[in-house]
This record gives sequence, C-alpha cells and structure tokens, in this order.
Amino acid sequence: MISIFSEHFISKKKIKLCFLLSASLFFCQTSFAQVPAGFIPIFNGKNLEGWHISRTSHQGTTPDVSVENGMMILRQKPYGQGGVILSDKKYKNFELYLEVKIDSFTNGGIFLRSSESGIAYQVELDENSKGTGALLGERMPVSKGAKASEISKVWKANDWNSFRIRMVGDTPRITLWINDVQMWDVVQPKNDFIAGVTEGMIGLQSHWTALYSPKANEWNGLRLWAPGAEHRFRNIGIKVL
Repeated sequence: MISIFSEHFISKKKIKLCFLLSASLFFCQTSFAQVPAGFIPIFNGKNLEGWHISRTSHQGTTPDVSVENGMMILRQKPYGQGGVILSDKKYKNFELYLEVKIDSFTNGGIFLRSSESGIAYQVELDENSKGTGALLGERMPVSKGAKASEISKVWKANDWNSFRIRMVGDTPRITLWINDVQMWDVVQPKNDFIAGVTEGMIGLQSHWTALYSPKANEWNGLRLWAPGAEHRFRNIGIKVL
C-alpha cells in the first residue's frame, strides 16, 4: 500500500522529470536559433527546410550546401562552380539578422529581394578584395552603391560577425549594421529591379570562379574561392516590417 507521503514524493519526481524534459526540448528547439528579440528564425540549424538551391543561377547549380553543428555551410561543387541558396518565402520590407564566418580567398554575398535566378541587391562578402559589407548589384546595376568604410574597427577576422540589414520601401532604403555598428544607410534614387519588382527572396551566394582541372595543380588565378574554402552562416532571422 502506497502512503500519502510516497504518492506526494512520486508526484514531485514526475513534475521534476516533466520540467527537465520540457526544458531539454525547449533548449533543443532554440539552441540553433539564437536570433535577437523580435526576429523570427528562418533557418532551424538542423536542415534546409524553408530553403532551396537556385537551378537557374549563372553562379552554378550544384553548390555543396550542408547543415553542420547548427551552421549552414556553402562550398563549391565541383570546384570552380558556385551557386545560390534562397529562402522559399519572399519578403518586401524587413530586417534580416545573421551571423557570418568566411574563409580568406572567398567571394560571396547576401542577396536581398532576390529573383529565382539571383538578380538582387547584394551585400558583399569578400575578404580578399576588402569588399565585405559593400552594397552591390547582382546581375543588375545599382544606382547608388556603398562601402563599409568603418568595418576595420569592428570586424573579427576568422571569427563570427553579425550582420543586420534593413530594407524598406518600393524605392529601396537599405541600411547595414555589422557587429551592431552602422556601416551605411542608402536611399536608392529609383527601384533598380526590372519591371519595378518590390519583393524577393533572401539569398546566400558562393561565387563561381572558373572551370578547374586538378591536374593543373594551380588555383592562385582563381582568387574568388580557394580550394576547400567555406562560408558559414548561423542564427538567421527576419523581422517583417
């Protein structure tokens, strides 16, 4: 016969066990999605659900995109051919948050309001040319570009750096912060997209370099992507405005 004390003890153990299981489940669900308050994760840190690879980009259509230890990692495959991975959803007015770690001798970018083929406003990721943080156009001219002239004061080489990008308006106003420091705030004189498009996907690019023959044993001419190099992304979130 179980005493009232025993029942009380068992109940307390059950409650404690349920609490630990709930806490563990919550940690598992959130450990790969540490985005700032107000942002909604769009990368779950476990797989590529909500994302797809562009099969029409001139950068390449077979990039090696994997999820490892909570990171989305972009590599070339085969070497010399890059690609673009895109969010399934399209966005118009938003703030994007993500953390980035890039290898030397690589070139890529963060695409804003991207088309399926990768036509977009772009925030550059390129340590070799010292162009990281620049505002460019991918497959379209940009009326007003920008350079992250203060980046050297905050950039952590070979480490994680946070990017926050705000894009609003039919005629876009785009603002960039790196590691919480504003780099630039640009109002375009016009919408540079063909046919006045005002929404698009978030894209992450590994730049193509060239056709490559391992027998040549030479890659120094392909400075846009060193062999085996990676771009890593984590904690990707968005705030719709």
